[in-house]
Amino acid sequence: MGINRMNLHPIRVPFHGIVPSRQAVPLGQIDLPITFGDRSNYRTETLTFDVVGFPGTFHAILGRPCYTKFMAIPNYTYLKLKMPGPRGVITIGTSFQRAYECEVECCDHASTVVASKELITLREEVAEKTPDAKTTTRSFKPVEGTKEVLVDPSSSEAKRVRIGTMLSSE
Repeated sequence: MGINRMNLHPIRVPFHGIVPSRQAVPLGQIDLPITFGDRSNYRTETLTFDVVGFPGTFHAILGRPCYTKFMAIPNYTYLKLKMPGPRGVITIGTSFQRAYECEVECCDHASTVVASKELITLREEVAEKTPDAKTTTRSFKPVEGTKEVLVDPSSSEAKRVRIGTMLSSE
C-alpha cells in the first residue's frame, strides 16, 4: 500500500485465523480512514489495522470492529453490507462469482503457506535424523538385553551371533 513503516505503532500481540493452525505477529498497527458509499451518500471512519509482513489474498480484513464503528450489518447470504449514511442506507455488495473466486484464492494461498512451513519443518527434522557420514554400517552397537552365542561350538572358528535375552524359549 506504500505506507512507511515509521507510521506503524508497535504491537506484540499475535493473532490467529488468517492462516489455518498458524499464528502471526504483526509488524505494528496503523490507523487509516475508511470510506463506504458514493459521492452522494458516504461515511468515513478511522479504523485500526494490524499490519503483517507476509503476502496475502486480501489487502485488508474488516471484522467486528469495523461493523461496530460503522453500525454495519453484514448479510452473508446475499453478500451485502448495509450501514446508515447521512442520506439513507449505504449498501455494499458483490457477485457470487467474485466471492467464489476470492474463496478459492484464499484457500490456495493458505494451503501454500502451510505447506511451505511444513516443508521447512520436515527438512529440519530430516537433517537432525540423518546419520553422521563418519559412522559406517559396521559400527553396530548392541542394545541392552542381548547375549553372544557361538554359531558352531564344534568349529575352530569363533563365529558369534548376538541374540535377544528377552526372546521366548520357542
